[in-house]
Amino acid sequence: MEEDKRILSRAVEATLIPQGTPMELAEGENVVITHRLGGNFTIMTENGMFRIKGSDADALGETIVVNEKSSGQNHKGPPKMDALWTVLKKVFDPEIPVNIVDLGLVYSLEIKEEEELHIVEMQMTLTAPGCGMGPAIAEDAQNHLETIPGVKEARVSIVWDPPWDQEMITEEGKMILGLI
Repeated sequence: MEEDKRILSRAVEATLIPQGTPMELAEGENVVITHRLGGNFTIMTENGMFRIKGSDADALGETIVVNEKSSGQNHKGPPKMDALWTVLKKVFDPEIPVNIVDLGLVYSLEIKEEEELHIVEMQMTLTAPGCGMGPAIAEDAQNHLETIPGVKEARVSIVWDPPWDQEMITEEGKMILGLI
C-alpha cells in the first residue's frame, strides 16, 4: 500500500499517541496519514504518532466533517438506544482500527431523564490503564452521542472494573484484528 504523505498547510493542535500529550505541529511539517478513524486522523511524523481531530482536517488537505450536536429539545421522547450504539461504532482508539464497541470498551449505556430532557450516561474502559488517549476517546464518544436526536447531554466516565481483556472483543473486532 502506498503511503499517504501530506504537508501540513497550517499549524495544527495534535495529541501525541499513546501519551495523550497535546502538542502543536508546525505548518509545512511532513506527515503520513496512517488511519482515518471516526472522522479523526492518526498520523506519523519524524517525532512520533499523533491524532488530529477531524475539525482540523483542512490542515491535511482533507474535508472537514462537522458533527452537529442535537439540542435534544425538538425531539419527542428518549433517544433510540440502537442509534446510540450505532454512533459509538464511529469512535476509535487512534492506535487500533476497531471501534470502541467492537473492542468491548463500552461497559454501560443508560438513558436518564432530567426535567423532561434526556441525558446519556456511559461507562467505558481502555485497553490499558496507562493509555493517555482515554480523555480524547471519551470526548469523541461524548461528542458523537450528543449528535443523536433526543440527547441533551452525554456524560462519559472511564472505569477500570472489570479490567479489560481480549475476550471482550466482539467476533467482528477479532476478525478485523486477525485474532480469528
